Amino acid sequence: MKFEEQWKSQEDTAVLEQKDAWHEIVLFNDEVNTFDWVIHCLMEICEHSPEQAEQCAVITHYKGKCSVKSGSYSELEPRCTSLLERGLSAEIN
Repeated sequence: MKFEEQWKSQEDTAVLEQKDAWHEIVLFNDEVNTFDWVIHCLMEICEHSPEQAEQCAVITHYKGKCSVKSGSYSELEPRCTSLLERGLSAEIN
């Protein structure tokens, strides 16, 4: 195996391992929360811009769910808990 091929193989393995460590908060649509409340929560908890929060709210409404934040589990868990405490339906995948 050439050095270049070996390096590429090690790089691919590192990327795969890194992807395994990343998770997403998925927000689910409900018939209870208003767009304004969802947008407010996404801006406050997930640090979205107003435009990003609005886009996520619209996607969640029309598609039933939307990935709203990605990162390590330890980084996402308190954010997901905060969304749940505010009455939103979310989980970490």
